[in-house]
Amino acid sequence: MSKGNVTWGRRLKEARLAIGLSQKELGILAELDEFVASTRINRYELGVHKADYQISQRLAEVLNVPTGYFYTEEDQLAELVLIYHRLGNRKKNELIKFAKNL
Repeated sequence: MSKGNVTWGRRLKEARLAIGLSQKELGILAELDEFVASTRINRYELGVHKADYQISQRLAEVLNVPTGYFYTEEDQLAELVLIYHRLGNRKKNELIKFAKNL
């Protein structure tokens, strides 16, 4: 189990719990086979396996997070990615301008 898989899985679990979905519900909404959906999500969350990028995109869409959130190494940067993702365009531009002036 690599550190990257563990981080990826932790972020997946945090995002899933934040919107109140079970592992099976998330898997089904992300178009995984309903008979293995819970098991696959569980293995992703435990860091045993990491989903390929296409599945990561589907999971991110269901969870309303950017796909890059799963792959960002630093937790603080991942949090910033989430904040940015949830802002409207005007606020995104303000945030970028603010960051450039730091």
